Amino acid sequence: MCGIAGILLARDAADTNSLRAIAPMMAALRHRGPDGEAFWISREAGIAFGHRRLAIVDLSEAGRQPMHSESGRYVITFNGEIYNFRDLRRELESQGRCFRGGSDTEVMLCAIESWGLDVALARFAGMFAFGLWDVEKRILHLARDRMGKKPLYVAATRQALVFGSELKAINCFPGFSPELDADAAATMLSKGWVPEDRCIWQGVFKLPPGSVLSITAADVANARGAGSLAHRSRRWWSLADVACMARWEPLAGSDEELTTELDNLLRIAVGERMIADVPLGAFLSGGIDSSTVVALMQAQSPKPVRTFTIAYGESGFDEAPHAAAVARHLGTDHTQLHLSPAAALEVIPELPRIWDEPFADESQIPTLLVSRLARQHVTVALSGDGGDECFAGYSRHFLATRLRRQQALPPAFRRLLAAGAGLLAQASRNEVFDSLPLSAGVRHGLRNDRLNRLARLLAAANEDELLQRLTESSTNSLVHHKPAASNARATQLDDLLSRLLFDDMTGYLPGDILVKLDRATMANSLEGRCPILDHRIVEFAWRLPANAKVRDGKGKWILRQLLDRYVPRRLVDRPKQGFDVPVGAWLKGPLRTWAADIIEAVRRSGDGVLDFAKVDACWRDHLHGRQDHSRELWPALMFQAWREDAMRASTPATRLSHETELTGV
Repeated sequence: MCGIAGILLARDAADTNSLRAIAPMMAALRHRGPDGEAFWISREAGIAFGHRRLAIVDLSEAGRQPMHSESGRYVITFNGEIYNFRDLRRELESQGRCFRGGSDTEVMLCAIESWGLDVALARFAGMFAFGLWDVEKRILHLARDRMGKKPLYVAATRQALVFGSELKAINCFPGFSPELDADAAATMLSKGWVPEDRCIWQGVFKLPPGSVLSITAADVANARGAGSLAHRSRRWWSLADVACMARWEPLAGSDEELTTELDNLLRIAVGERMIADVPLGAFLSGGIDSSTVVALMQAQSPKPVRTFTIAYGESGFDEAPHAAAVARHLGTDHTQLHLSPAAALEVIPELPRIWDEPFADESQIPTLLVSRLARQHVTVALSGDGGDECFAGYSRHFLATRLRRQQALPPAFRRLLAAGAGLLAQASRNEVFDSLPLSAGVRHGLRNDRLNRLARLLAAANEDELLQRLTESSTNSLVHHKPAASNARATQLDDLLSRLLFDDMTGYLPGDILVKLDRATMANSLEGRCPILDHRIVEFAWRLPANAKVRDGKGKWILRQLLDRYVPRRLVDRPKQGFDVPVGAWLKGPLRTWAADIIEAVRRSGDGVLDFAKVDACWRDHLHGRQDHSRELWPALMFQAWREDAMRASTPATRLSHETELTGV
């Protein structure tokens, strides 16, 4: 895994000196690749590639990038891993192709040269984002993996197309002037993250997952901004097609047969992701997903797998004892890090710089710190991300199954149920349940915001309205500007659960989960791998019957059956927690001074995004215990912290000069 960037000048660009900006662009991505830096520049063609290397497979100079194909026709700068590269290499060798080294990059280039870009992309199993220059046809191809695991930002300036793994690289290009996209900011303040179809800076877009953009210098010259370039991208793989085809080709078989098929597929995916020439481990929370991945790793490893987890002091948030129990059962070499409020406070100033766009999923803190812990021991870490989206693990998934049945009830009775949930929400707001001896799971379910949401769901008039309410983001009352509706992710799916899963896979997964994992791991020069998001697993999951995902009121049914083969159910059977963080309590305690300073910055900024009077009132309510406003405050605080950091980064004194000396060209 690495950091990449590139520049393609417009056909009529008079000055090729701006190609030298590739050096500071790569310097901004040093954390993504500390093992080496290299450039390739063609002033005659008006193009430059840069690459920061995190050496994982073939640590020799033969794996160095940017890399040329054997014939010299193609040049590539590539971030990611092709897990089935050994199988592809054997096939290519049988066709008479020869290789200089042992890297997956060389196999990619050979596959593209032998089969063509589209055929090669369809054969790749992995995570990737790359820039590929066709020297013969003078076409730049930008491509991204199926699920959007690896990021690729693209910007359009008056004289060039610029791309990079992170926005901080694009910000170093002298022709780029960052301007806030108010609608993206409002969306982030409602969701906690900026969706894939938006970017916090105007004039920048994210290449969609499963897409390729092919462009010439003439196209750059004729482009009317980033939007016109974005519309030129095309899908080389479509989740919508996969989901719709699954309706016509459903899997048949008994529960045991389907579980065995998943076991075999996941074992292959995990095994491929254990290929590395550097130390390797895994994140382990003790939940269904990470425990399954670690169990299949340990089943294929001759020595104990290195596993890592985060521990909290606060009850109801700490999964560390569960992770330790799973680790003991499987026999892993387990390491645990205690996350204190002081440690969280120490890392918070780093978050805006690391995430580039404002990001307010508070689990970014433990994800960042467990990545930092793991990097002390390994260079690659497998994770269980994707299990919830593939196999229906979120409460909305199995809640939808129950609520759909309740749609058959008389409207008056549904309104009565909704009113009851509303009364419980009011009781929670008035702290009626605080003195009762309730478990952490029950208290979590009786939270005011969850009960209010349940009331809205029960009151839905039909299934379409129920879907809309299950997927909507609550509008943050602290903002001036209300976000426009996101682009509809239209499909031909007609059942509620499938529509929810599709929405999660195309929205929440690439916009939040994968962004969180990529930035947290790469900030620590650690490669994160997600075997459950192997495209073969994704396609298998879509062909499963609904009751293999949700059964007996629980999600991930088939994944639980699989894990039963390796880990006793009693060790993992508990309500889903994820990397929940007690941010509400921390804001009243150790993070109070930091939050107060950020809110003062809101008052000073007056940029029209956040409403200071509402933010201040919300803050005071939270501090005095009148209501837990952490879900509104945290996005506002993280946005403003990002805004302050971005303003500093955009000043001439802090932006890297594009006159930086080029080395390795």
